Amino acid sequence: MTAIKNSTPKLIALLPLFVFVFTFLGVGIYQNDFYALPAPIAVIAGIIAAFLLFKQTINAKINTLLEGCGDSKILTMCLIYLLAGAFATITKETGSVDAIVSLGLDIIPIQYIYFGVFIIAAFLSISTGTSVGAIVALTPIVIGFADKGGASLAVLCGALLGGAMFGDNLSVISDTTIAATQSLGVKMSDKFKQNIKIALPAALITIVVLIFKGADLNAHSLENTTYNYNLLKIVPYVFVIALSVIGVNVFVTLLLGVILAAIIGIFYGDFTLIESTKYAYAGFTSMTEIFLLSLLSGGLAALVAKNGGIDYILNKIKTLIKSKKSAQFGIATLVSTVNMAIANNTVSIIISGTIAKTINDEYKLDNKNTASILDIFACITQGLLPYGAQVLMILSFSEGKLTYTDLISNTWYLLLLFIYTIIYISLNPFKLKKYDIK
Repeated sequence: MTAIKNSTPKLIALLPLFVFVFTFLGVGIYQNDFYALPAPIAVIAGIIAAFLLFKQTINAKINTLLEGCGDSKILTMCLIYLLAGAFATITKETGSVDAIVSLGLDIIPIQYIYFGVFIIAAFLSISTGTSVGAIVALTPIVIGFADKGGASLAVLCGALLGGAMFGDNLSVISDTTIAATQSLGVKMSDKFKQNIKIALPAALITIVVLIFKGADLNAHSLENTTYNYNLLKIVPYVFVIALSVIGVNVFVTLLLGVILAAIIGIFYGDFTLIESTKYAYAGFTSMTEIFLLSLLSGGLAALVAKNGGIDYILNKIKTLIKSKKSAQFGIATLVSTVNMAIANNTVSIIISGTIAKTINDEYKLDNKNTASILDIFACITQGLLPYGAQVLMILSFSEGKLTYTDLISNTWYLLLLFIYTIIYISLNPFKLKKYDIK
């Protein structure tokens, strides 16, 4: 965030932030839908509370708000959202999503269907940047497997949920990745490399479990099913993932991905050149909510920080932090608690990002490791929440055939990721030192 001279740490300065969180949470509980109230409107409620509560002049408060909204990291995040939206929309219009699903289902034998669903969901989520999108695309197919192939619906849906969260956590165009990397000032490629060190072991153990569970499935149940797909339409996803991993600038990566996807779509007659520009713009507008949320949250955070709210939280957290290890657990607890309150992993990262960055710098943590911890714990919490969008979507599609307990008890990846991440932090690769709190 832009440097803003803060006042004395004060608990009351957090009230606007609480107004935002409880407005969002309260409406969600009342409506039984945590997406009933657009998140940017809840942020505006917090901003109004800040203007009413804080004692500066109106002009001073407006200037602070604009400084926060105009912070370079916030604006960078917003521009990345636009390009990510364009890429996701154009690739969807070319049929790339269907191609990924069909390819996976075509080459995976029924005995490996649990493992296959995990992999397909992971690749679809990492390619499109949305776990919800992967779940929406695959859940009806997964339920069909359970009906036709005799596979366990609970295990299939657990594999689907785990794979979707695995991919979302690693995707370079995911809202959560963008928010975490920009909050900590980390390259996406560096965060990906660090993140996969933690996520991959949990995923590999999950795959072993899923293969073992599918060993006795009937091999002939789905053998007559035919899938049609074009491998070339998967190329834009592979291209973007490859460029991101090798460290190409995220703006260049996404722009080239959009252009390549558009060229393929035009070549196959999916749309014309003019139509491709309209789809790109539709992708921009699809990111309006998260764009405004990031922008306004930056302004709200600046107002809260200006009046000592962020320093108050930091002072309280610091009393519990004695080392790098406890600092990382503090960040993990912070983002998990916020996520439990608002059931939105992206928003929880945006809210926690400023505090996480301050803790990261003061205790000399590794930025990319902190970004990974932020994203991972937001992912774990979101995936396990009974009122999270991902879980609600799967339970809704199952039409009563699946309970929350059955789903979560078979979501091996999230449970193993939680255990492994705790072990990873406990066996911190950095030399642990205690720092005096000044």
